[in-house]
Amino acid sequence: MTQYDSICDEAICNYGLISTERAAELGVHRKELYDWVRLGRMEKCGRGLYRIAHYLPTEYDHYAMAVALVGGDAWLWGDAVLAMHNLALVNPARYKVATKRNVRKSLPDWIEITHRFNEADVDEFNGIPCQNLASVFIDYKDTLMRDRLLQAITEASNRGLLNVSDMDRLRKEFSL
Repeated sequence: MTQYDSICDEAICNYGLISTERAAELGVHRKELYDWVRLGRMEKCGRGLYRIAHYLPTEYDHYAMAVALVGGDAWLWGDAVLAMHNLALVNPARYKVATKRNVRKSLPDWIEITHRFNEADVDEFNGIPCQNLASVFIDYKDTLMRDRLLQAITEASNRGLLNVSDMDRLRKEFSL
């Protein structure tokens, strides 16, 4: 197996994305990544992040890329989580990404950093770290229209996105 094959195997499991740190762990130097970009085998997505060129896009790519561009311990936050789940008819212009650390690198305009120091409400959906959906509903209780929010809770429950403890928490919060 070539180094490019090992990079592809790793990237396929991560929405076609590979960081320079992960590539180094696999024994691939940055110079090789630059060469693959020059040859059209990879695309540079941002500082320290690459995508294999032959990756077939999915509906979750932007969410995975937002988290990967922030890097490290980042996770999707707030209305971006609702948009990822296609709930409550939200379509944020900027995806909120939470992190515990300061981010100094330049990020695209469509990513908004929010600092959170408690990871208690972090879940994962399709390999993308994100805020717990029940917590999002509670956070947006006073922001979104109540009917729209209740409909989104029902839809999330029907689709199996909420577990029993999340539903109990939402029943108490919304008096359902």
